[in-house]
Amino acid sequence: MTTEIRSLWLMPCPKDQAFLASLVSELASRFGTPIFVPHLTLRGDTDATFERLHDDVRAAASALKPFAEPITSAETTEAFFRAFYVRFAASVPLDKLKRRLDPEGIEDFMPHVSLLYGNLPEVVKAPAAAEFTQRLAGRAITFDRICVVRSGQDIPIADWTIQATVPLGR
Repeated sequence: MTTEIRSLWLMPCPKDQAFLASLVSELASRFGTPIFVPHLTLRGDTDATFERLHDDVRAAASALKPFAEPITSAETTEAFFRAFYVRFAASVPLDKLKRRLDPEGIEDFMPHVSLLYGNLPEVVKAPAAAEFTQRLAGRAITFDRICVVRSGQDIPIADWTIQATVPLGR
């Protein structure tokens, strides 16, 4: 029996999801990088059972209504999965979800939605980060659901699949 690796994603509302997906596509076209579903990872790469994760997500989602978070900046790192991202403050709703769904990871929690995956030199990404910081100034993203996703660092991005979606506030 193979172990399934899963993650828990906080998802933007459909309008913001479409907007962020357009940015992922724009950057992928500009830099030749993969296209993926933009999301905020609440818990990554766990081998917990689907049933356990789904139960945890239902409990966490029922305790919180959809909420908006302002984008604080566009940033880059050398990490493949955080090559280029928009960052959010560690707000009360985000902190509550992280503590409930991944208490061991709370110290390292940096709320963000990646817009580009890849290994690009900083000199290439930095101008785009400055451009996107200006373009996104004052913009907030509304989050309205949590997904259990088959994904992981060892699973090809094209094979990541949402296995369950639970709306916030239900």
